[in-house]
Order: sequence, then C-alpha cells, then structure tokens
Amino acid sequence: MNYITASKLYDYIKCPHKVWRDVYGPNEEKIEETNPFVELLWESGVAHELDVVSKLGEYLSLKDGSADGRFIKTIEAMKSKVPLIYQGVLKHGNLMGIPDLLRKLPDDTYLPVDIKSGAGFEGVDEEIGEEGKPKKHYALQLCLYNDLLNKLGFAYHKKGAVIDIDNVEVEYDLNALTGVKSKENWFDIYNKTVREVEALVNNKKQNKPALGGVCKLCPWQYSCKKWCEETKDLTNIFYLGRSVRDRMNQDVSIVDVDNFMKIDVEEIMKQKEERKKAGDKNFLFRVGKDSLKKSVKRAKVLYQIKKPVAYEKIIFPKVEYELFFDIEDDPTQGFVYLHGVYERHKGKERFIEFTARELSDKAEKEAWNNFWKYIDSLPKDGFAVYYYSAHEKTMYKKLQKKYPDVISAEKVESFFTNKNAIDLYSFVCKNTDWPLGSYSIKAIATYIGFKWRDETPSGALSIQWFNKYLETKDESVLKRILEYNEDDCKATMVLKDGLEKIEKDRC
Repeated sequence: MNYITASKLYDYIKCPHKVWRDVYGPNEEKIEETNPFVELLWESGVAHELDVVSKLGEYLSLKDGSADGRFIKTIEAMKSKVPLIYQGVLKHGNLMGIPDLLRKLPDDTYLPVDIKSGAGFEGVDEEIGEEGKPKKHYALQLCLYNDLLNKLGFAYHKKGAVIDIDNVEVEYDLNALTGVKSKENWFDIYNKTVREVEALVNNKKQNKPALGGVCKLCPWQYSCKKWCEETKDLTNIFYLGRSVRDRMNQDVSIVDVDNFMKIDVEEIMKQKEERKKAGDKNFLFRVGKDSLKKSVKRAKVLYQIKKPVAYEKIIFPKVEYELFFDIEDDPTQGFVYLHGVYERHKGKERFIEFTARELSDKAEKEAWNNFWKYIDSLPKDGFAVYYYSAHEKTMYKKLQKKYPDVISAEKVESFFTNKNAIDLYSFVCKNTDWPLGSYSIKAIATYIGFKWRDETPSGALSIQWFNKYLETKDESVLKRILEYNEDDCKATMVLKDGLEKIEKDRC
C-alpha cells in the first residue's frame, strides 16, 4: 500500500511534484547517491534525537522490528497505559505515522511529540519579543500523528508538541488558525494536503515539475530540469517560481516561455483588476505587475538576447584594497569554521584565511577575532568588501551575539551598511540580467569563464570535508577546504570584474 506518511507530507510542502515522481518517475533519471548536505542533516537529526532520548528517563522503545509488528506493540502499550513510548507505529487505512514519542496525558490519552534539530517555531526574535509561529511542516506532521491517535481512540484533543534543538518543548495547538488573516486552522490545511497527496500517490492526479532552490537537495533535480528545459517551462526563468507558473498556466493559458515573452503585461493586469472588481480575488493571485515585467525581461535575456544586460550604470568604489569575502559554516552545528578573503592591492593578489581548526567556541572565536584584527589593520575607508548574498551578514550578527566581547553589534552593522560593503547578489538582481536560469555565484562565474579547482565544488561538500578533517586531522582535507573557499572568493572577484566589463562594453 502507498501509505501517506509524515515524509510524504513534508515532501508535498517542499515540492508537490516530488510526491508523484517518487512513485511514477523514471528511475533511470534519479540520482542514487544521497546529497551530502541531506546526509549531514540526517546525521545531525539522529545525533540530536539520541541526545534527547538519553535524558528522558524510563520509556518503552519500539524502534526495532517490522512496521506491522511495531504497530501491534504500540496499540498494546497504549492500552496498557505505558507513560512514554519511543518510535511507536500508528496506522489507520492508508495513513501511517511514526512519532518520535507518544506521551500519556493525565486523562490517559496520548500526545504525539516530535524531536527536531531546528527551532520549534519560525520567526522568533527575542530582542523585539516576537514569539514566532508554528512551522508548517512540523504542524502537518503532528496533525497526521494526532489524526491517527484520534482514529484509533487514543486522543480526543488536537494537540502535539516539538522538542527543539535547544531541548525546549514547544506545544502546537493544531486547532489554531494558521495566521492572523487566515480562516483555516492547521487541521484544515492537513486534510487538504492529505487529499492532494492521496490523489498523487494513486496517480489520480499529476502535476508538473518546477525549478527552484529546493531542487539542489533533490535526487530528481536533473530529471526535472530536463523536463523543464524541453518544455520551455516558465520556471526556467530566474525567480519565477511554481506558484506564479501555475497561475499563468491556469488563469491565462500561458504554459511556455515562447508565449510568455509575447504577453502584454498591461492588458493582463487590466484583466486582473476587472476580475477582482467582479469578485474573483484568486485570478492571478500574488502575480504583480512589476514582477511580471521583470520576468518577461529575464525571459528575453535568456532566450533571445542571450548575453548579460545592465540597466543602470555600473560603478564600484575606487579604493586601495579590494576584499572578496566568503565564509564557510556548518548549520547542523551552528559553527562558522572559515572566514576567507581574497585581497587585491596595487595589482597584487593574495588569499587570507581565518580558520577554526577544531570544533570549539575557543577556536571559532579566535578565527573571528583574527578576521576583525585584519580588517582593523586596513586604512579606514581605504578598502571595499564584496560578498555574495546576505548570508555573511546574517552569520556575523549571530557570531556577535555569541561573542560580544570580540566586536560590538554597532560595528558589525556599520561594516555591512558602509557604502564600500557591496552584496553583489543584491547588485546583480537589481541592476542586471543574465542568460541563465540561476543567478548563483557558481552559475554566473562559470558563465563568465571561471573554473573551480575542485571537480565537485559545493558548500555542502565543504561541510562534509570539515567534519572529516575534525576526525582525521588530515592536512590534505584542510587544503581542499581552503582551496574551495579561495575559489569562491576569486569567483566573487571575477564577477565584479565581469560587471565592470559589461559597463565598459556598453560605453
């Protein structure tokens, strides 16, 4: 039986098409090797779960054996009012769930509890008192377990809980509305999702692949990319996602890039306004005029112009020192292990690295402190910093909170808000377009002609190498990490120079 499980609900939330493709997709096009970052996330999750479980005290473990056998034992345990059950199996009809914990409540019903290696809620900000809200994939997985408990007669409530990365238990009210303006609660969303997943796994409904950021971790990424390219699907266009693609397909029958490039945006927006006045608020819902115009431009650059286009004059600071900056961190351990700078000064170039060579607060702090010492050694206002995306800024804010004696929050903020600190990703998206479906640093630098020394360069592999280095202290592994980071920094330099060349060619 094609059971509807927590993992299928998770897949549907991340990519609705994966649910169908996992059952009916061409297996010869599926990547067999597990993505290294997915593997790291799994290992981190397992380690966290074992740590939490080791502190639980007495519990009944049902993690071994067949699903059918474990289900029978789970029912017996709940009938016997066992206080805490680990890895029990719940089944009813075509639904199956394996909650990490089943905890008996005072009224002898059971509460499903999942152990997660992330924050219990999203959008938490202690500084401004923002408590955050439930994560959709957590909520729907808990809905599944709660639904099964209710169907089996072991719950009459609509509750669940998550034990998060900090070992804090967060309660989920599954009857609560999903948002301030929403009229649906989590169970409403769950029931809709179950119906969709059921139709997909039974092939009563099919949906289309879509290209997006989530594809990088998926074993079907090349298979779906092939389909999208062959059909000229709209998601080939950078930043045009599944929801806009589906709206264009359904509402105005635009299914490929050739027809998309011919649309009259003003006329379509006029149609939208007329439909809205007539009471149809769903027509082209969340499809805006400016974003649609931008997508049409990008489609033409990708399929017709076939070369980079700049919309504004490209001018960068004229300074003594240029720093091309990139960090490497392991999000599964919340650890920044490398700050890399490729420095260009008076025609000379050098790579400078500040690396934590062991997994400790002391090593992380020392590497970060040395980075700031280097920055302080440069002439004030005599250097420019180039980086790609907001990740560095986000991580530096976290490091400042962790090590406030290294540098003040104000200095970190002023470092990134200085006119000579330039996020090239933001610059590229606002001022240029490229004949590419992705505007990642690897995609653009490769297009310009840069080549990484490593045959399989990726941040995920760098994390894997770092963990291997921690285990073995093999200097050749560390060398590979440093070379990869140096190449990332050099790629940023190549991009900056490439942007200046576009400007020069325009003149």
